[in-house]
Amino acid sequence: MTSRQRALPLLLLLLLTLCGQGSLLCPAGCHCAWDSGTVSCANAGLQEIPASLPRDTVALHLEGNQISTVRDGAFKNLPRLRELDLSRNRIESLSPGAFRHLSPELKLLDLSDNQLQLASKEDLGPTRAKTRLHHNPWHCSCALQELIETVNLEPETVSGIVCESSAQGPQHAGQPLVKLLDEGVNFCSLQRKTTDVAMLVTMLGWFSMVIAYVVYYVRQNQAEARRHLEYLKSLPSPLKEASVEADTLSTGL
Repeated sequence: MTSRQRALPLLLLLLLTLCGQGSLLCPAGCHCAWDSGTVSCANAGLQEIPASLPRDTVALHLEGNQISTVRDGAFKNLPRLRELDLSRNRIESLSPGAFRHLSPELKLLDLSDNQLQLASKEDLGPTRAKTRLHHNPWHCSCALQELIETVNLEPETVSGIVCESSAQGPQHAGQPLVKLLDEGVNFCSLQRKTTDVAMLVTMLGWFSMVIAYVVYYVRQNQAEARRHLEYLKSLPSPLKEASVEADTLSTGL
């Protein structure tokens, strides 16, 4: 067998390996630039986030699809991720652990132009990436207020976080959340008052139970003491017995 004949199977094996690797790591409908670590799945008609993404992904573009939810742990196997673009989708909800495993080196998280109404600081996890949340039909509440006070919002997008509805009534609809907060509106005040009242009611309930138990205990002890005293009174007294014996003797004499 010539050297050329021996090299041909090795070359075919190498080609098959490379092709197999590319088809395995790059999801259908996406384009993967291996040199830059960019995975582009923009405008690919996706309805969910691909399950198999290249582990070396640095920038993931999923904008312009029909994704409606971000599942728990969707990005947990992407330790090098720096940029995540989920804008212009139909995302209505975030699983509690959706962004829990994001790389601490993430620089940009884009959730703009979706259908998000509710979100909390727990939903976005500990990320410090520049975050875009504008152009969503937000329901302004204490959870959203705490969220925007916690995340690192991109400054030029803050005014685009507008209240579609409000926990404090329709008077805030159509107004930027940051403007309402600057004017002194506090969406957490009612919730905190409710929490304080609930704690007070709970404490009063426990206090009432303790008082009731003490009263019951004292009354039980008093009844027990009365029964014990009556029992002692019913016992024959030594002086009574001596007097009876003396009367008996004198009568006999």
